Amino acid sequence: MQPAEGGSTPLSAEEEHRARTVLFSDLGNVIAERGWVRFPAYSPEERRRLVDVAHRLSAHWGQEVFVEAEDQCAMRLYLAGHGSQAPDPVAP
Repeated sequence: MQPAEGGSTPLSAEEEHRARTVLFSDLGNVIAERGWVRFPAYSPEERRRLVDVAHRLSAHWGQEVFVEAEDQCAMRLYLAGHGSQAPDPVAP
């Protein structure tokens, strides 16, 4: 079956597992280093995948990894204090 025009071809179960494993490792390393990461997510499947990765990282680290849509094309995964809810620095 061909995807609808502009749609994506679903990944096989093995491909999905590999994609989530790579995201867990790569995004987890960046979050551990700087507290947040921005990653493209153009489809509902890609957004669900990133939400799952955030939940897996939360369970692995024992602290919540938050996830939010930055815009229609990107998601932000972050630790407390590194998201949009983080207090803005006080201007001098």
